[in-house]
Amino acid sequence: MSLRIGVLMGGVSEEKEISLATGNAIIKACKFNGHIIKPIIFNGDYSQLLSFVNNVDIVFNALHGGIGENGEIQSWLKKNNIRYTGSEEFASKLCMNKAESKKTAKIIGLKTPKWEVLIDPSDRPKIDIPFVVKPNNQGSTVGLTIVEDEGSLDAAIDLAFKYSAEVLIEEFIAGRELTVSIVGEEIYPIVEIFPSNDFYDYECKYTPGKSRYTCPAKIEEQLEFHIKKDTELIFKELGCIGYGRADYLVDNDGDYYFLEMNTLPGMTVTSLLPKSANAFGLSFNELVERIIGIAF
Repeated sequence: MSLRIGVLMGGVSEEKEISLATGNAIIKACKFNGHIIKPIIFNGDYSQLLSFVNNVDIVFNALHGGIGENGEIQSWLKKNNIRYTGSEEFASKLCMNKAESKKTAKIIGLKTPKWEVLIDPSDRPKIDIPFVVKPNNQGSTVGLTIVEDEGSLDAAIDLAFKYSAEVLIEEFIAGRELTVSIVGEEIYPIVEIFPSNDFYDYECKYTPGKSRYTCPAKIEEQLEFHIKKDTELIFKELGCIGYGRADYLVDNDGDYYFLEMNTLPGMTVTSLLPKSANAFGLSFNELVERIIGIAF
């Protein structure tokens, strides 16, 4: 069935360029699938946005970060009776707040690195070094620093506060980086990430060739089973629908730690969800069609 699809992209967050890349990939797939496409480059003006979305069957939300991912755009679309892809307002807001989503994970029994939240740049962490400093409400590792000595602490905190009113201090856990995608009620093969930098930073995420990936990840069968089951559990507990991607660290003892749930994971040529879907047997075009179908 041919649909009129508005592809919402751009936005005003630090992840604008990634959103545009995701949006253009979605547009190409939707055209291949026979849909009528209306690209919507959002600049923060809701009055202009309303004129764009009124004559579409569904909005494919290709925004990343900021108001596109924290529940604000979801609330606005719902208020205007516009169907859209991905999670609704509550889950989007909860998952964008890393500390709150970690609380949920801990309540239901998932391990997550110890953490604390700073609300003032003059605050200092109580967690022992080394630890990770990152904005509490940002994605794509924007503003993230691994602090290994006191000398780098002030700069790390100042950087994180540039991107968020709250800063998350998280226990550093050395280990393997895994990510698990879920679409509808299906868990796709786990991806292991091998960044060329010290950690999977912005450059490694979005620069072709800066990271290697193994999918399905070469991990023990029991570990794979438990991570997938816990991903399904946390996805539902956070109230997510449609699709998402959970990030984990696995330490040298084989213990795994939940980091965060991404409600609008990237859909670019280097993105992890399409890699996982491909290992599951879905082409990118089929993945996009499935996401749209779930939203209906």
